[in-house]
Amino acid sequence: MAVYTRRGRVDAPLSDVWEFHSTVDGLRSVTPGFLDLRVERVTGPGGDPDPAELEEGAEITMSMRPLGVGPRVRWTSRIVERRSHGDEALFADEMVEGPFSRWRHVHRFAATDGATVVEDRVEYRLPGGRAGALVSPLAWVGFEPLFAYRHRRTRSLLEQ
Repeated sequence: MAVYTRRGRVDAPLSDVWEFHSTVDGLRSVTPGFLDLRVERVTGPGGDPDPAELEEGAEITMSMRPLGVGPRVRWTSRIVERRSHGDEALFADEMVEGPFSRWRHVHRFAATDGATVVEDRVEYRLPGGRAGALVSPLAWVGFEPLFAYRHRRTRSLLEQ
């Protein structure tokens, strides 16, 4: 299993950063336009449509068409873990359906000196069996600009 990690600091309180990342609007806000993201359906843990907050058990079905090239790629993620306690919080989503053989994304947040450290950790495997597993570590080339954008965008939206 390949792993990609990115860590950054947001000069905003943990509560603000946590709330921002707890909604589909937060996801839309930090996704670069070139991915042409469409959120097609969001359901809460009980199947209720369009929950205000992404709780454990919620599912997001989306599609992307990077750079307007090729067919739209459909992706469904489920929030499999979500917790907040004191100066730390995290949630994890796993791909239920989509382009990877495996995808688990842990979003971790920690309060520090009035700011928040944000860490993204993605465990993934590209499709293609053994060949996909061998080249999976090279996917960081695509992940790095995406997650750098996400962290910059979070800072620009939340810092005062």
